[in-house]
Amino acid sequence: MEEWWSSLGLFMQSVWCITLFASLVFIIQTIMTFVGMDTDGGMDIDTGTDMPGDGDSGPFQLFTFRNFINFLLGFGWSIISFQGAIGNQFVLILVSAAIGVLLVMAVMAIFRFMSRMEQSGTINMANALGCKGNVYLKIPAGKGGEGKVQISIQGAIREFDALTLGEELETGAPIKVVEVINDSTLLVERF
Repeated sequence: MEEWWSSLGLFMQSVWCITLFASLVFIIQTIMTFVGMDTDGGMDIDTGTDMPGDGDSGPFQLFTFRNFINFLLGFGWSIISFQGAIGNQFVLILVSAAIGVLLVMAVMAIFRFMSRMEQSGTINMANALGCKGNVYLKIPAGKGGEGKVQISIQGAIREFDALTLGEELETGAPIKVVEVINDSTLLVERF
C-alpha cells in the first residue's frame, strides 16, 4: 500500500485525498437523508439545503455544500478513472470538471422532479361539493343533530361532521354532499 501511494505523484495523491473525503461526506449525507436528519428541523447540520447568506432563494440553489460534494465526487472519480486513458493532464482536468458539473446538474434535476411529486395535503372544501361517500356515525333527521360521514375528496378518504335536512341517515348509508357549511361540517343527503 505504501509503495503504491508513494508511486503516485503529488497531483494524484491530492486527487485521491479529495475524492475519498468527498465520498465519505456523501455517504454521511445519504445516511442522514434516509434517516431524516437533513431537514430544517431538529439539528443544525448543513447538508446542502441552504448556505449562510443565500436568503430564501428556494431549494434548487447552485452553490450549496451538497452540490460542492457532488461536484468533487464526479471530478475526483473521473480523474482517477480516466488517468490512464487521457494522457494530457490539462484535458483530463477539463473532462473531469465537465463530468462533475454534469453530475451536479443531474442531481439537481432528480431533486426537482421529486419535489414536483409532493402534495400539500390541504383540502379545498369547495371540492367537497358533490362528493359521494358513506355515513360513518348515524345522522339524526333535521338540522338539529350531527353525525359523521366519510367521503372521497382530492384522492383521499376524509371524515367530516355532517347534517341532513331529510330523514335520519343510518350508519353505512350512501350519501352525497349538497352544501359545505364550514371547514369541518357538511350538509348531505341520501344518494
